[in-house]
Order: sequence, then structure tokens, then C-alpha cells
Amino acid sequence: MTRKGTALLVLVSSGLAGCSALAPYPTYPQQPVSGGKDAGPRVAICYDALASSRTTVQRAAQDECGPGTLANRIDTDWKLDYCPLLLPARATFVCQPKK
Repeated sequence: MTRKGTALLVLVSSGLAGCSALAPYPTYPQQPVSGGKDAGPRVAICYDALASSRTTVQRAAQDECGPGTLANRIDTDWKLDYCPLLLPARATFVCQPKK
């Protein structure tokens, strides 16, 4: 491999690694199915499934739900409707009151 090819490979790899360092953030949640069992306020978090741990995503959802509630994960999708290509996974949570 030539120096130019090696430099290009390093540059592209660095760019991709930097892109996956984006933090999870809130987005629009999936709408509940009519008559579904998961009633309550919903929040959703966009994240990179390769770079973000389940704990990090859960913590972000819990922050969105607020005090006195528990963020209960009900679904994950990769439809890219509300999340960008760099953070393609969307986890949807229901905020349920603490018992």
C-alpha cells in the first residue's frame, strides 16, 4: 500500500471513529399501538449501538422521564425516520411511576 493510500485509510478511519463518539440524545418516540399494554408517557433515545452501552442509553431515557418514574425499555428500531445515519438506533421507553 502506498503512503497516499495509507494516509487516506487513517483519515477515513479517524473520521468514522469520531462520528461514533456522538452522545445519545432524545427524539420522538414510537406511538403506542391502540389497546397496547404499555400505557404512559413515552421517550425515545437515538444512539450508536456500537459505541453506547445499554446503561448510557437507559440513563439518558431516565433523565428524560424525570423524577418519580422508571424508564422501561419497550422497543428498539433502526428505521432512520427520527435518528440520523450516525446514530441509527432508536430505543423507546415508557415512563412508569415508581411503586
